[in-house]
Amino acid sequence: MLAAFPQMVPLGAQIAAVAGLPYFEIGLHHFPDGESLVSFPEEIAGRDVAILATLRDPDTLALPMRFAAETARELGARRVGLIAPYLAYMRQDRRFAPGQAVSAPLFARFLEQSFDWLVTVDPHLHRIANLQNIFTIPARRVITAPIIARWIEDNVPDAILIGPDSESEQWVSEVAGLAGRPHEVLAKQRHGDREVEISIPTSAVLRGGTPVILDDIASSGRTMAQAITRLLEAGTRAPVCIVIHAVFAGEAQADIRAAGAARLVTTNSIPHPSNAISLAGALAEAMTTLLPTADFPRRRSEGPGA
Repeated sequence: MLAAFPQMVPLGAQIAAVAGLPYFEIGLHHFPDGESLVSFPEEIAGRDVAILATLRDPDTLALPMRFAAETARELGARRVGLIAPYLAYMRQDRRFAPGQAVSAPLFARFLEQSFDWLVTVDPHLHRIANLQNIFTIPARRVITAPIIARWIEDNVPDAILIGPDSESEQWVSEVAGLAGRPHEVLAKQRHGDREVEISIPTSAVLRGGTPVILDDIASSGRTMAQAITRLLEAGTRAPVCIVIHAVFAGEAQADIRAAGAARLVTTNSIPHPSNAISLAGALAEAMTTLLPTADFPRRRSEGPGA
């Protein structure tokens, strides 16, 4: 069964339809004192349960998500998996200054305490080669490159793919290859959480097509906004912006549009009005590859508190 947290119900319905599974919404109530109560309206005893929860605001959802997983097990679920299209805390993969927490492996351990398997979408990994390097439970990464390439072929056939910084190169080069389009990656120098400096694009090819800026995450939006500015300064058409994970903190979306984006498009890994690329089919496929072989040994010998 698929159990979706409230904001994920639309995507949950799509995944359930593709996979041919029953689904329901997890009840989530917030008390005035800030505590949360989760509830399951369906009978789940003896069933495998996949919990769908995106982690765009991880500190708010982390405890309800753990409570849901443990409650499902107490109510008799055989195994409990997590579909987290956006997986938080993967960027802090080393100690950048003395005394800092290395959050990526810590968050992985946190999830493993309640879940038997994990499905996520293009996690933001740098020095971590793959999910198996930090997770001991089976973990699957959904790759968005083919999905985005098809969207570009259908909607922007003259696209020139642009990566706003070196971190985006892994996605941009792959999508460009699949779509059969040229690409260029800009250079970025970061001066703080919201202050970045982007290089001026140099390729003459840019003026012969529609620039498509692709990035995995738009958080503050400053990187993408400045990339738009640099492209327009170089004499290109207004670019289409594609983001895998629509974090959009604060005024990020407004800043991107104000910079001159022709269109802002995101996947539905995080619910947002700009969602135009559905991941339901890919998530359903990844989930079903885990279910037949989900007889995994638990990291704990018993249920909660073991």
